[in-house]
Amino acid sequence: MTRTTDNLWLSRFALLTAFATLVLICFGGLVTSHGAGMAVPDWPNTFGYNLFLFPVSKWVGGIFYEHTHRLVASGVGFLTIVLAVWLWLKETRRWLRWLGVIAFFSVVLQGVLGGLRVVLFKDELGIFHAALGQLFFVLTCSIDLFTSRWWLLNSPPAEGIHRQQAPDPVTFLVNTPSLRSTLADYCRLRRLFLFTTMLIFVQLILGATMRHQHAGVAIPDFPAAYGRLWPALDAESIARYNQNRVEVNAANPITAFQVVLQMTHRIVALAILLLVAGCAWLANRRLGRDHLLAKVSRAWLGLILVQVFLGAATIWTGKSADVATAHVAFGALSLMSGAILAILGFRGLVPPAKGDKEPTAAIDDHEQVRTGVRTALSARSGRQSLNHADKAVRASGQGSRQNGAGIASNCSG
Repeated sequence: MTRTTDNLWLSRFALLTAFATLVLICFGGLVTSHGAGMAVPDWPNTFGYNLFLFPVSKWVGGIFYEHTHRLVASGVGFLTIVLAVWLWLKETRRWLRWLGVIAFFSVVLQGVLGGLRVVLFKDELGIFHAALGQLFFVLTCSIDLFTSRWWLLNSPPAEGIHRQQAPDPVTFLVNTPSLRSTLADYCRLRRLFLFTTMLIFVQLILGATMRHQHAGVAIPDFPAAYGRLWPALDAESIARYNQNRVEVNAANPITAFQVVLQMTHRIVALAILLLVAGCAWLANRRLGRDHLLAKVSRAWLGLILVQVFLGAATIWTGKSADVATAHVAFGALSLMSGAILAILGFRGLVPPAKGDKEPTAAIDDHEQVRTGVRTALSARSGRQSLNHADKAVRASGQGSRQNGAGIASNCSG
């Protein structure tokens, strides 16, 4: 079987696997939001039935969410097996083949963690289960990126497809953003992308910890916290909070640790918002608005803004299942976007040389090439227009001379 880097359908299948993983994360969010994690008490069976033979008539209440979650997880597992085998048989890049193997073992571990959480009644395993699910989503999206023709066309000839193999090299050069660049990373954007992405992952772990404690919303108001900038944490205040929760909302009691955990979640959210805004500002200022990293950074900032709103809406709605699940989904998209940005940053930017000073205005190498190509095309078009005009003038002059000669002959006649 011939191996090649240009596997269009493999890239599309990787995209399908990544999308299915996002759907699985959403179903996992619904399970936790509805408190249905233990609705099916056995594993890998479902109330003694084979997973795929469980009667549809019994899919009621929390059983529906948990059983559907298991079915979607089985589908993702099957897709991952196919993806790993396909990569191993068709992909020439060895490191990418092993990335498929890592994806296979990750999805197996993810399934085992989910099952052990049910069998052992350990909510702590649910936290690891949620964190690994987010990392697996990033992994499948990365595989899709690495197998895409866009990535290959921007790779060195030894690794990808040479640019001259594009359907129209000139059109490709003008319209396709380039990954390869000699642009120096004076403002340390690559490290900033990576650090911010790691902080988002920490934030997702904090969120998973809050969700798997089944205490509802520990702080019921936002942007204040029990009407203050920082809530009181003494025993008397905690007792007062719990009394109000039981009388008004019939919610489970909370501890001071859970209040501090949610405040930490809010503070980290603010830090992430500021960092992503800083990334977008630096990318636009240093690289230009048309640079690929600047465009993706702006989209990343948009995701974070929506995520912040969904976090606030989760509190305002008393942890509505749909809103909380959307919050989880956008968290996964935010993590994935940061990871892709970090990959593109380390691929497209180079570290500045020692002693090299930052120029006053950083210009994208690819933008220079595109501008040069457009200028050449414009100049060629202008020369063609001048030639046509010159021919028209000459033709007009010849016509005028012929007309004059005709008139003279008529007069003489």
